[in-house]
Amino acid sequence: MNLDLTALARHMAHTPLAAWSQAQQAQLDARLAVGHGDLPRWSRTVDALPALTPQAVGLSDSFRLHGECDDTTRESIRQALMGLSPWRKGPFELFGIHVDSEWRSDWKWSRVSPHLDLQGKRILDVGCGNGYYMWRMLGAGADSVVGIDPNWLFFCQFQAMKRYLPDAPAWHLPIGIEELPARLEGFDTVFSMGVLYHRRSPIDHLLELRDCLLKGGELVLETLVIEGDRHSVLVPEDRYAQMRNVWFLPSVAALELWLRRAGFEDIRCVDVSVTSIQEQRSTEWMRYQSLPDFLDADDHGKTIEGLPAPMRAVIVARKA
Repeated sequence: MNLDLTALARHMAHTPLAAWSQAQQAQLDARLAVGHGDLPRWSRTVDALPALTPQAVGLSDSFRLHGECDDTTRESIRQALMGLSPWRKGPFELFGIHVDSEWRSDWKWSRVSPHLDLQGKRILDVGCGNGYYMWRMLGAGADSVVGIDPNWLFFCQFQAMKRYLPDAPAWHLPIGIEELPARLEGFDTVFSMGVLYHRRSPIDHLLELRDCLLKGGELVLETLVIEGDRHSVLVPEDRYAQMRNVWFLPSVAALELWLRRAGFEDIRCVDVSVTSIQEQRSTEWMRYQSLPDFLDADDHGKTIEGLPAPMRAVIVARKA
């Protein structure tokens, strides 16, 4: 895998992120030294991907790479990508291969992107997963995108796509937000999608996100919510939709209150939608249980624990 972050440091040289970006190569090397049990296998899989140059790249309406590719090479790519399963976010289309991920992340992006102007923005994607949204952000005109997520499989899935787009100003760092410096204050836009409900202290997460933004910068927050007023918050007793690490599901009104307390203004809820079993499901590329298995079989309005079924809101806010 190409794990040289020189281009990141060069791109950020004359920005508030200059010193931070210059330190990232050493930090990445240190993390790689610790690694993960499957990391060598995943790395070999990425390195085994056939070298092809896309003749056409589409990131604005989807993730599509087109180019000449014979059947043997296409099957080699397909087998390598299958070796990086499960694919949670997507879909990806490359050289005639359709990576049908668990999530139809393109549907979520179609709900989020109309409310944003990402042209020329430096963006941080917190909990970026395999980087699907990072590519779509570039397609929407972003100057650069840095994604952070400590999951090594997701890191390798991103590197697989980066192999065919080596000069794209997008970088995935295998770290959590708690490993960023306090008061980094270097990004125009920060995304946190599908993260807040996994945090034991949601207000602290909002403050961490705020610290990453320039003054006046924009936060794009997407999370699970429930119906209710500003005092309504669901704290699952044990699991929620079979997930153990779900802590707080606020109402939209409560979430807006949290954002105000954390120092945000111009707060707008731009979308609320119930997650369907067409948007999140098992596929050939993600063979484990998915949303249809986590809902009450007789009432899809409830999880199997009897709690309200997943509903997600997108909030856009500005750092005061």
